Amino acid sequence: MFKDRKPISAIHGADPRKLSEVVKRLATEADSDGPGGIGETSTANSGWLGAASPKGYYDVTDQIDVRGLDLLNSDSSLGEARTLFNRSKPFALAGGRVNTDLDGSERRIDWVESDTDEQLMLYIPFQSTLRVHTLQITSLPPNDLAQEGGDAVMRPKTLHLYINRAHVLGFEEAEDLAATQTIVLQPQDWDGGTGTAKVELRFVKFQKVSSLVLFVSDGHGEGERVRIDRVRIIGEKGEKRELGRLEKIGDEPGE
Repeated sequence: MFKDRKPISAIHGADPRKLSEVVKRLATEADSDGPGGIGETSTANSGWLGAASPKGYYDVTDQIDVRGLDLLNSDSSLGEARTLFNRSKPFALAGGRVNTDLDGSERRIDWVESDTDEQLMLYIPFQSTLRVHTLQITSLPPNDLAQEGGDAVMRPKTLHLYINRAHVLGFEEAEDLAATQTIVLQPQDWDGGTGTAKVELRFVKFQKVSSLVLFVSDGHGEGERVRIDRVRIIGEKGEKRELGRLEKIGDEPGE
């Protein structure tokens, strides 16, 4: 076995048990390696992270069913839902370097902003049933109070989370439903280097998650626009879900 082109372990003869142990150890190391700077990490599977993952949990953002993503009240001139799960470091942190898409084209606008007011509604379906421990939300509004000719851009403040919905919620519908969890972020929750807030969830309520709705109801400040650059899902993978057969879990039989 080699790591960084150096031999780190050798197995002689047919020993499936020892081989399995070595592979598991290497997989664990691979998940925990990859510093990307102060407050940043990256792995081969996840790409850029704005903060370290809690011990024992991993970036499971790759389990998102990208085709089913939906985002309401976003400015269509900026990024779309899948932009939030871009594997690369946000352009605002890239030191002037231009991020590129898989086809090699340049991508400078790699964030989303709300449109008519500060609210955003993001629907995230998963390929597997997940146990979700933490969300990492990165928001990098410009330092000036308002964009040229526009409204002040804010970071998210109040987040409402709903699990196992069959589709995106309407804004009025979400306000009438009890959220699985509501979180109010404080200014000090945002890391000064990466612009990332670690949102720790009530883990017992997020054990069998096949979809997640993230409703941003307001932002920090007096502006009318909320900006999000990246979202990462931290937790554990479960059983693979048969795509196209996600069912709504209602409060009453037959819902």
